[in-house]
Amino acid sequence: MYQYNELDQQIVDERVRQFRDQVQRRLTGKLSEDEFRPLRLMNGLYMQRHAYMLRVAVPYGLLSSQQLRKLGYIAERYDRGFGHFTTRQNIQYNWPELEDVPDILAELASVEMHAIQTSGNCIRNITADPLAGVAADEIEDPRPYCELLRQYSTFHPEFSYLPRKFKIAVTGATQDRAAVAFHDIGVRMVKNEEGEVGYQVIVGGGLGRTPVIGEVIRPFLEKPHLLSYVEAIMRVYNLYGNRDNKYKARIKILVRELGIEEFRRQVEEEWEHFREGAMMVPEEEIARLQSFFPSPDYASDAADDRSFEAHAAENKKFARWLKNNVSAHKVPGYNVVSISLKIPGTPPGDITDQQMYALADLADQYSFGMISATHEQNLVLQDIKNADLFAVWQALEPLKLAWPNIGTLTDQICCPGLDYCSLANASSIPIAESIAQRFDDLDYLYDLGELKLKMSGCINACGHHHVGHIGILGIDKRGQEFYQIMLGGSAMDDASLGQWLGPAIARDEILGAVERLLEAYLVHREEGERFLETYRRLGPEPFKEKVYAQNH
Repeated sequence: MYQYNELDQQIVDERVRQFRDQVQRRLTGKLSEDEFRPLRLMNGLYMQRHAYMLRVAVPYGLLSSQQLRKLGYIAERYDRGFGHFTTRQNIQYNWPELEDVPDILAELASVEMHAIQTSGNCIRNITADPLAGVAADEIEDPRPYCELLRQYSTFHPEFSYLPRKFKIAVTGATQDRAAVAFHDIGVRMVKNEEGEVGYQVIVGGGLGRTPVIGEVIRPFLEKPHLLSYVEAIMRVYNLYGNRDNKYKARIKILVRELGIEEFRRQVEEEWEHFREGAMMVPEEEIARLQSFFPSPDYASDAADDRSFEAHAAENKKFARWLKNNVSAHKVPGYNVVSISLKIPGTPPGDITDQQMYALADLADQYSFGMISATHEQNLVLQDIKNADLFAVWQALEPLKLAWPNIGTLTDQICCPGLDYCSLANASSIPIAESIAQRFDDLDYLYDLGELKLKMSGCINACGHHHVGHIGILGIDKRGQEFYQIMLGGSAMDDASLGQWLGPAIARDEILGAVERLLEAYLVHREEGERFLETYRRLGPEPFKEKVYAQNH
């Protein structure tokens, strides 16, 4: 993975020193809260409902075991013993004391981490396919290009005060696991007719109050032009984005108002001024960045060991985990192991300090010391040999990290909701926990098949409810918590936005409504059909009829 050079480390250390002084001035009253607010947000520190929250950047979701141990230590020493992985592949701490935050940032800096640009109207954490580098369907490893974009965007002077926050996602695979259609800029590595690898660039996607599926602005962009083309997009947005109304400030609104053809024309016109200039990325620079992501020393005979099959035949729990949480790797004899952070009784995305310590040890022992975070709030050990699968499962079991529900109904995305967030209108975590408890029968979950449930506690859509096969949005109705259901969303290659099913449902009835949705699916599905496919074939009526049936 990328290593800081002397200048990188100096910059991050200096930021810690500056913020330490700013915090001290706030604590002594020399800075008011209004004066302190922009300073803390530049360092990823939010004020939530009950306490400060610190958001730590995890560039393109990649962590070393050393970094994960440090995150565990911070949770143990400065928080309440846990951290929370987000849909941006970052980690958040919900209970830091203000006076401790400079020490936390210093701890992060010691392992080449920070909280810079995890807030504010700037380019946020670059996200990527969590299987980058090992995916069986990968055209090319996107991580060097993610790192290129990270270095380009960090402290970029022109784009530090954009009209609104800005998010970029990158994938190098044929199957989209990075939700590129729902980012301000999405980058997909593709091949042209000559077999050359370049980028398809998507612009204007996003969720929130105005959900929009991004549009292709350039079908094929040659590798050397990545930075200059992104720069051209950013310049047009920075110049013409709405700065008077934050609800209309995202690039998706500008693209929609201009239309993709006019927006493309303006970007291409701007690009012509400098496309062949200093922003061209030379092959040597790409090679330099690629050198930070070398292929591990894979065993050539790993595929010969099939001992896991005998273990699976003898152990039903291991067999379930193997089927649901283990997926294909590009190297024969190796496997991708997904670790569910959707454990019954635990808020989705939460992980304890002890679990982080133990996972770091497992990564060192079995996975070349690396861990990836997913935008679905789970973790991944990317490089597990056939011979080690059973041992890894045995180690995960007592940690409560071997729950075999990846891709099922209870593998939910969920925002913090009223438990933490000052913007929320309704609870999310208690509803997610209730769903996990109600639908804890694994055989039933497996029979339902792939089913993505995503839930937000307010219209800002941090839980991505618009792109859930089942989306749930919490709202406030005269001081009471209600929930709206939408169906038919997807953040994958078949990107779509869900549609509202009907009137909002009271909190004490939402579990029953989900249960009836699933009953309708089981009645109407055809053999082998996923929930999303059944919904698209039949439309909302059979589901609406079941959910809102009288005398249910």
